[in-house]
Amino acid sequence: MTDDDIMKVILDSLREMNYDTSGIADDTLLGPAGADLESLALAELLVRVEERFDVRFEDDEAEELAVMTVGEFRAAVAERARSASGAVG
Repeated sequence: MTDDDIMKVILDSLREMNYDTSGIADDTLLGPAGADLESLALAELLVRVEERFDVRFEDDEAEELAVMTVGEFRAAVAERARSASGAVG
């Protein structure tokens, strides 16, 4: 899994959720003033990413998603995926 794989899943998920992804980049905020995801959309995105990459975010971390950039979220997913794969071995 690469950062590009994670970004593709994020963008594909947003498109499936009927969000315009044309201007979304690493520095785009997920919440208001960025991708403009509301709490339910943030939760849905989180569930999709958790299921796809077999990672888990705690409830308090999920609340912080609105102030994260797409790049920060991608990096958090990558870190959890690396940790999870390292713990299994």
